[in-house]
Amino acid sequence: MQRDSIDLGSVNIPSLFKAYFIPTLLGMLSLCAVTATDGIFVGQGVGSDALAAVNICVSPTMVIMGMCMMFGIGASVVSSIHLANNNTKAARLNITQAIGVATLIVILFLSVTLISPSTTGRILGSSDSLMSLVTEYMPWIFGCCIFQAWCAIGLFVVRLDGSPKYAMWCNVIPGLLNAVLDYLFIFPMDMGLRGAGIATFISSGVGGVMVMGYIGFFASVLRFIKVKFSRKSMALTLRNIGYQCKIGISTLLGESTMGVLMLMGNLMFMKYIGDDGVGAFSIACYYCPFAFMIGNAIAQSAQPIISYNYGLGNKQRVAATERLAVFSALGCGAIVTAAFVLIPGAMVSLFLNSDLPAARIAMSGFPIFSSAFVFFIFNLTAIGYFQSVEKVVPSVVFALLRGVVFLVPAFIIMPRILGNAGIWLALAVSEFLTSVAITAYYLINRFRTACDK
Repeated sequence: MQRDSIDLGSVNIPSLFKAYFIPTLLGMLSLCAVTATDGIFVGQGVGSDALAAVNICVSPTMVIMGMCMMFGIGASVVSSIHLANNNTKAARLNITQAIGVATLIVILFLSVTLISPSTTGRILGSSDSLMSLVTEYMPWIFGCCIFQAWCAIGLFVVRLDGSPKYAMWCNVIPGLLNAVLDYLFIFPMDMGLRGAGIATFISSGVGGVMVMGYIGFFASVLRFIKVKFSRKSMALTLRNIGYQCKIGISTLLGESTMGVLMLMGNLMFMKYIGDDGVGAFSIACYYCPFAFMIGNAIAQSAQPIISYNYGLGNKQRVAATERLAVFSALGCGAIVTAAFVLIPGAMVSLFLNSDLPAARIAMSGFPIFSSAFVFFIFNLTAIGYFQSVEKVVPSVVFALLRGVVFLVPAFIIMPRILGNAGIWLALAVSEFLTSVAITAYYLINRFRTACDK
């Protein structure tokens, strides 16, 4: 297998960032396409109630993905620093432990939630009219979590091993496969929402196997290593996993923000508008991961460069990489916002006939919803920087602010002030306040540094 030759300590920063960013972005957008393709075929082939059911099922999987990305970013940062210090064995051990523990946690999640899908559906806010669709879809989409866990952690490893293009294909191929299977299962085979779930399960499985196959058989440096099960080894595993969680917990909180966003949005739209409101919001939730993945692509492309040079003590290259990442975040945020403002009708009509009530609600809400995305992508990039240089406290604090402290009250308060428009605006309020907090933290620390000199 051909690998890219990437010297994280000496190659020109813009060229290095580009080498990571382009394949990472394309791969992550392809991953989003797996979910979006489901939505398009489900909306056109089954209807708005099916979209609402999908939206109800997806929120807990976002939390699971956040947990896995927590292990992924934690293991990646630790492994980058170990590699910078020529400690290959420790780097391999950390990635092996991360994937093993995450797999066990996902199995536990599945055993708890799938004992009674209807009970899980009620907890997630499903109405009685949507319950049959929710229980039809839930086992398949929850089952995908095991493969998505391998991808969420493994793709960090594949990129750090020097194969960002292969990491891209681990997302692109499942995305294309999912589109084909969705069409076959929903239309010619008339399998409805269950068909969409099975298609996602199969395509996610292909991606997971590709990632695990690379690490197991083709990796240049970061291969699996045999883990011992003695008391001393288990204590070491717990210590390493704890440190990975400490570094990556803000990623868990960031991904959980998507779950909280979907859960609170579903509850508020159900309360103020009903099933059509949830259906409209579900379309926004199909597009929101694209913005999330753009922010993640920027943060994850900068991370190996920042962490490696941080391990070497090269502060100049660390600062240059972060500046480039911030400018990229602002530019990408502006592009996403423009799409929501200028072509909401075209975006919505991919999922639903524009004459349906849910489609009309979505088209009126998209321009308001889009006001969040510049701040949204900037915040993800800034938090990714704090993780990459092991600044755990600020990364956790800012992730909590955007994911819970600001977001939940915004969803409760804004509809009371602005009505239905306030629900669409809640995310923007939360992200804007978080951006203000991050900027204030940066300026205060810069002032303190200047005073110390």
